[in-house]
Amino acid sequence: MNTYSALALQMDCSAVNHLPDRAAVQQAMMSALERVDNLIAGSKGFISTFSGDTLKLVVLPEYFLTGFPMGESIDAWRSKACIEIDGPEYRRLGELASSRGVYISGNAYELDPHFPNLYFQTSFIINDEGQVILRYRRLISMFAPTPHDVMSKYLEVYGEDSLFPVVDTPLGRLACVASEEILYPEVARSLATRGAEVLLHSSSEVGSPRPTPKNIAKCARAYENMCYVISSNTSAILHSPVPQNSTQGHSQVVDYKGQVLTEAYTGESMVAHAMIDIERLREARTKPAMTNLIARQRLSLFRSTYELNGFYPEDTLINKDGDIVTPDRSHFMEQQSLVIAKLKKAGLI
Repeated sequence: MNTYSALALQMDCSAVNHLPDRAAVQQAMMSALERVDNLIAGSKGFISTFSGDTLKLVVLPEYFLTGFPMGESIDAWRSKACIEIDGPEYRRLGELASSRGVYISGNAYELDPHFPNLYFQTSFIINDEGQVILRYRRLISMFAPTPHDVMSKYLEVYGEDSLFPVVDTPLGRLACVASEEILYPEVARSLATRGAEVLLHSSSEVGSPRPTPKNIAKCARAYENMCYVISSNTSAILHSPVPQNSTQGHSQVVDYKGQVLTEAYTGESMVAHAMIDIERLREARTKPAMTNLIARQRLSLFRSTYELNGFYPEDTLINKDGDIVTPDRSHFMEQQSLVIAKLKKAGLI
């Protein structure tokens, strides 16, 4: 499929922090999935009628199932709001993708049987036959465990290729970037060097009429990696003590030249949809030119830079006996403070 329409679906999310138990959260998540189904159906019908385009790819915002933890411990959030890798939420999403004939990407808090006292924030891709074809675990997070925090054991279970997965599909080579990771050039670059052509970005970010860090980063990541970025933001986050319209707008599709093809304004919206032309992207990547930044990369120059000591270490959630520990939220701030102290001592900051 050389061209198709992709949608960054901007939708309200309902936080579950106020709900009393897992049963209530489960019901709320299934209700959210019914909303997803209705919004995809309506969006696909409108896009087809209005422009004649075929909608084949939908990116959902971060937090679309549950919102985010606000004061809950790792244990409490794991039991209350995280989903299983083969749970009913994924099955329902598979049914939606199959019945609507679209690929669906999103982000959820996910349990992992190999790491039973943690959870991971996971971006996923489900194909139009209803199968989960990619899982990407967020690697850089401020207050949540990541594979990097248990790196040695994570690699024993899943191997090196699990860190930056890319899946080859009829829609192109797809990969995911989670939330604020769009601010880190290394994440998108690692995916691009593994062949990614379309980066699917589930986000929940500040809405502003001014240029925001994430919006600037979306264009930069698209241009420097010669890839499309499809970025879906939440609109309102309901039932949260944070003012509900703080995250609004900025769902967008950016092409491989770093140009915003379309961008949603505030509220629930299907405005952020555009045509993806994989063949033109591939043609651009195979032509010698100053703008071919992929072919011009000299990655060996930077090997020593990324081997520098003193920056955020791996395995911080593995104790001296080799056991995985469940951290308090304060652990992550304390770890960052230690890194800052080391960098100051080394005269690097």
